[in-house]
Amino acid sequence: MNRQDISEVSMKVQCKKIHYNLPIEQLINIAIEKEGCIVANNGALCVNTGKYTGRSPNDRFIVDTPTVHEHINWNKANMPMTIENFNRLFSKVLDYIKSKEVFVFDGFVGADKEYRMPIRVINEFAFQNLFSQQMFRKAKEEELENFRPEFTVYAVPGLQANPEIDGTNSEVFIVLNFEKKIVLIGGTKYCGEIKKSIFTVMNYLLPFKGVLPMHCSANMGENGDVTLFFGLSGTGKTTLSADDDRKLIGDDEHGWTDNGVFNFEGGCYAKCIKLSKEHEPQIWEAIREGALLENVVIDEATGEPDYDDDRYTENTRAAFPIEHIENSVPGGIGGIPKTIIFLTADATGVLPPIARLTKEQAMYHFMSGYTSKLAGTERGIVEPMATFSTCFGAPFMLLRPQVYAQLLGEKIDKYNVKVFLVNTGWASGSYGIGSRMKLKYTRAMVRAAVNGDLDNVEYMTDPIFHLEIPKECPNVPSLVLNPPNIWYSLDEYYRKANSLAESFRSNFRQFKDVPESILIGEPEKMLEEYII
Repeated sequence: MNRQDISEVSMKVQCKKIHYNLPIEQLINIAIEKEGCIVANNGALCVNTGKYTGRSPNDRFIVDTPTVHEHINWNKANMPMTIENFNRLFSKVLDYIKSKEVFVFDGFVGADKEYRMPIRVINEFAFQNLFSQQMFRKAKEEELENFRPEFTVYAVPGLQANPEIDGTNSEVFIVLNFEKKIVLIGGTKYCGEIKKSIFTVMNYLLPFKGVLPMHCSANMGENGDVTLFFGLSGTGKTTLSADDDRKLIGDDEHGWTDNGVFNFEGGCYAKCIKLSKEHEPQIWEAIREGALLENVVIDEATGEPDYDDDRYTENTRAAFPIEHIENSVPGGIGGIPKTIIFLTADATGVLPPIARLTKEQAMYHFMSGYTSKLAGTERGIVEPMATFSTCFGAPFMLLRPQVYAQLLGEKIDKYNVKVFLVNTGWASGSYGIGSRMKLKYTRAMVRAAVNGDLDNVEYMTDPIFHLEIPKECPNVPSLVLNPPNIWYSLDEYYRKANSLAESFRSNFRQFKDVPESILIGEPEKMLEEYII
């Protein structure tokens, strides 16, 4: 790229060389020649990200400026950084890239032109720029002529922070500055930090425009009916929304306007541990030339990916453009949702595999965001751990939980949306004793909920969580639907259920000024005399 071209795209950085919006093929070639990447026999580019194979939540900061101070829900996930420390880090980043060749992607986040945001991603490595091109939405040639980004991401894995000087918790840093409209990422090659940081920006900005930002996947039926799937990483958002009978709108991040939903992304970032062609054919076929595999073990002799091998991490990932999903919606836009599915991977094994929620229960469980964090999704997680993540994505939701819950409740009311809680976690016992719910049963339950097959069946009410559990569901044994039926000990089941209910109540005490209508959804303790 020559100096004139640099001027035309308003690059305001000094560096050795700038590669601007390179074609995918060139990025792949550079990654192979200079960055140690290899190509698997399915055509995907493969990279090992080294020490960091998941997000580093303890290293993410929000610059505490006057414009955001009163709006941010400051907590362990949303940690403040001083303006002085940001300026020091930013100077280090600019100095660092002076001697580097950098890769620049200009494009958009958000499929809806009314709400999309132009962004620029400046990467130290070609493989990360490939990831950026796959995750965000590409600009047309005419849109690049006078392109002006609203936010700029600097991703420089080779630069490490000094905690004592820079005010960080480690050598890794992910810093969001809403006043300067800049994101800084350093010390980690894990690509997920790039997409999650810019989506966090959208999750902060959109509610001020009356749009509900959602950490969810979305798909659409032949008649245009839209279903949303909320859940943390590893709960099945990507797997369950990739349905042969429905078109995928997106697998991770969306906005809900008065006109419908729109995908933030231009691609998918799928977990691929234990991936098989039999159970997840769409994702299997999507991993081909142009895709990026992170931390997947590759056979040196054959080039075959071993999706069962977790020697590097259980958080193995595949990034690919949404067009690689044959049954997708390239435009990334759908209508008003008719069904919402809350996904949880309950390691206690006491929540039912599917339950119908009232609006109040939906708001309660949305604010709770319960699941069991799965191994490898974040550093230090080696086995499932119970967690509550507000809006099923607390690290990405910067405003107070009530803001997002209120928007959700209003839309459920306005559009008469059906809401179901689906447990993709354990059954017949807790983790280590019971077994993971069979995917074929979960798929059948989700399809029944979406198709209306559960609208007129008889329901039973759980005595602790007050969840409405269907007594029958097509292609699912009735015995499986009610957890106590398949536990090894009924007494132990209710004790575990009481313990989980108390965890819900304890977690919810952090929220202030919650309307009584939402608290109706809170579980109760079952009296000891009713436990066998």
